Amino acid sequence: MTVAEKRDYYEVLEVSRTASPEEIKKAYRRKAIKYHPDRNQGDSEAEARFKEAAEAYEILSDPAKRERYDQFGHAGVSGEAMHDFSHMGVEDIFSMFDDIFAGMGMGRRGGGRGRGADLQAQVELELAEVAHGAERTLEFRRNDFCEECGGSGAAPGTERRTCPTCGGYGQVEQASGFSVLFGRVVTVCPNCKGKGALIVEPCRRCRGGGRYPRDRVVTVKIPPGIHDGQAIRVRGEGEAGEGGAPRGDLHCYVRVRPHPFLERHRNDLICRLPVSFTQAALGGKVEVPTLNGRVVVTIPRGTQSGQVLRLNGQGLPDVRTGRTGDELVQVIVETPRKLSRKQEQLLRDFAETEDVDVLPESRSFFEKLMDYFSGQEEESGKP
Repeated sequence: MTVAEKRDYYEVLEVSRTASPEEIKKAYRRKAIKYHPDRNQGDSEAEARFKEAAEAYEILSDPAKRERYDQFGHAGVSGEAMHDFSHMGVEDIFSMFDDIFAGMGMGRRGGGRGRGADLQAQVELELAEVAHGAERTLEFRRNDFCEECGGSGAAPGTERRTCPTCGGYGQVEQASGFSVLFGRVVTVCPNCKGKGALIVEPCRRCRGGGRYPRDRVVTVKIPPGIHDGQAIRVRGEGEAGEGGAPRGDLHCYVRVRPHPFLERHRNDLICRLPVSFTQAALGGKVEVPTLNGRVVVTIPRGTQSGQVLRLNGQGLPDVRTGRTGDELVQVIVETPRKLSRKQEQLLRDFAETEDVDVLPESRSFFEKLMDYFSGQEEESGKP
């Protein structure tokens, strides 16, 4: 492809000419993942797109090259976009691999001094504790730094020696089938197993591991308004990393126990309140439960089943803003299943005032339905 035939680099990455370096990096990663040869084996067009995106990224990610390209176009950077990456240093290739493989779920191996593993724990809260916040003390065991060697794995008075094979990088370059695209690929150093250093004399206490199991007690503060399933990250309370690398984090997942009367909906609470027919028709006062104690609510005359009464400020606080929701009292009108003779007669007398037929004196629904069908057939002239 000649200079005149090349597509505009901004068009290739689908970014504007004012795009920030971070936007350009993200755009390139999307393209690299989409057109990577591992995902498009045998697709020559995808391979061309992959190389084209890599070339555009190399120019636009370099401030000096980008400035020349913006001023003179492809002619200003002709010969500088070497998309086999053979001119790049080891760390540059590592960085490139991080961007590409992170999106592919592969991740970069090696290095040996990455942060320690994260840990998980679970705590249970009552709904009332969600309203006001809570604290929990967690006891667990984790791999911690060896106090004798400080996590290095080397015996006191000795030092870890830089690996002569990889020069301390933990990774080495090797030629392989990727050479067409990258010139070389990076693999874990076979000598130090990716740690970058060798222990000459291992620590006796941890046997060169630099870590050993220890019990740990941590107090976790849970903010008001947290939702079921959310996690609180406690930084630096995970396992120690290899070779003295920083600890990981502790992720504390919250489980909220069901409340016998209240159900959460976002920051509001819903209470389903059963009332009798007479309470709904005539009105009355009823006690309802809230997280702050009992509250008396007034049932208006003529309340319908499903109608909602709102108790302002009786809900849960928003975990971010602190703004408190409401309690929504949904009225459920219950129909009595058993009646005394007096109650039944009173209801029949009431029904007569409404001119409404009620059982057992009235005909059944199905008898009325048969009469209806008969009338329809007579009108249509059917026998």
